[in-house]
Amino acid sequence: MRVLGIETSCDETGVAVYGEPGGLLAHRIHSQIALHARYGGVVPELASRDHVRRLLPLIDEVLQEAGLARQDLDGIAYTRGPGLIGALMVGSALARSLAWALGIPAIGVHHMEAHLLAPMLEEPAPAFPFVALLVSGGHTMLVQVAGIGRYRLLGESLDDAAGEAFDKTAKLLELPYPGGPALEALAREGDPQRFQFPRPMTDRPGLDFSFSGLKTFALNTIRAHGPEARADIARAFQDAVVDTLVIKCRRALEQTGSSRLVIAGGVSANQALREQLRALGERLNATVYYPRPQLCTDNGAMVAYAGYCRLRAGEQEALDFSPTARWPLETLREPAA
Repeated sequence: MRVLGIETSCDETGVAVYGEPGGLLAHRIHSQIALHARYGGVVPELASRDHVRRLLPLIDEVLQEAGLARQDLDGIAYTRGPGLIGALMVGSALARSLAWALGIPAIGVHHMEAHLLAPMLEEPAPAFPFVALLVSGGHTMLVQVAGIGRYRLLGESLDDAAGEAFDKTAKLLELPYPGGPALEALAREGDPQRFQFPRPMTDRPGLDFSFSGLKTFALNTIRAHGPEARADIARAFQDAVVDTLVIKCRRALEQTGSSRLVIAGGVSANQALREQLRALGERLNATVYYPRPQLCTDNGAMVAYAGYCRLRAGEQEALDFSPTARWPLETLREPAA
């Protein structure tokens, strides 16, 4: 089975082909960073229009790299949600139309399930069950994973996601878009001893997150110490977010008794987070799994793989499609064989 994956949930156009034998046969990502940089953030209408321009050429490029024709495909997977509704509609409509024309099934994939399964594209791949930290611009959650579609939400952000907090704090520090990587780079120059930021919600039991207060703390620190302290503030902010995520991951592993931890989503590319979680795994005798940095961001490879798993299990859907901006992960079900 060979499955084409299409990702258009936000500001990356991702296309890939996954199949057996061979695994990930080809993938391409077009980033819209240059398009949105002048506005300091994603403009939904511009994102949708750029997906329209880029999607078909990317599909042709990926198929050519994989040595396939459209008629060689056995299924198409597309991101149904959550995400920007206009962007989701572009990918959904094209995927359903192409599948109908080829006479093959198409299936809508949950964006966060795709992120959760992205480490399955690496060697060694994690075995079920495991705990997953999904950490991106729009979501921060801890999930207990027993298998495909067998998810139990352990904790989530009650306000800003970690990636969103990175981006907003970067804007306070007058860093260029995208803010998260710029803040990480600046933090490498900072003094880790100068400022101490709070570790929110770590002084109470539970696995939920809250990062909005850190933005206010950063703003007050910037006002008090001025732009010359930017690197030290960036370091203190990043250390606070990383420590909070690590503390919650430790609790989740201890609470579930799991010895496997999966980290996925855009923020999982942060090197400070990876180093701290690697150390946590060594202390707890747990194995930590990540996707390669290119598959941390939104991409078609994870969508193709998630769709492949469900189509292979016999899951099908009607010809109509219903992209959805909000879609709780815990509403997913195990595919019926």
